[in-house]
Amino acid sequence: MTPTDTAAPTTQVYRIYIRATPQQVWDAITQPEYVAKYGYGGILEADLRPGGAMKIRASQEFLDAGAPDVIVDGEILEADPPRRLVQTWRMLMDPTMAEEGFTRLTHEIAEVPNAGVRLTVTHELENAPALAALVAGTSEESGAGGGWAWVLSDLKSLLETGDRIATS
Repeated sequence: MTPTDTAAPTTQVYRIYIRATPQQVWDAITQPEYVAKYGYGGILEADLRPGGAMKIRASQEFLDAGAPDVIVDGEILEADPPRRLVQTWRMLMDPTMAEEGFTRLTHEIAEVPNAGVRLTVTHELENAPALAALVAGTSEESGAGGGWAWVLSDLKSLLETGDRIATS
């Protein structure tokens, strides 16, 4: 990844509203069969207990493109189904991002009367400028993806319609 002239914020917060139940959203972010269906389509392995390991393995498409077997790893810090998941998160697909080390990722799920669920994703990216740029979507035009906004849009579409917006 090439550094950008525009620095991404060190804490990024994304909030979306999804026509779903808290349990459906929880399952979509914690169950391998869901995680494989949206965003970048990785294969999740997670022990959802504090101290448990979390890995996302590359899909066959990513492996064919030269990605390592494990593309993201981390540790579960807190799991309160279906309301809150806190974990460390390290991107392993790029050596620069891997060297930046672990960041902190929090998913908060709240039921909103007459509006479904509010999903708030907070990614704390201190000392991780390359990863901050990637997850902010600043590299979208170079083919590196649209970051969390794109992943969460795809998740919302999948839960509400059964179809993803992503084409690959």
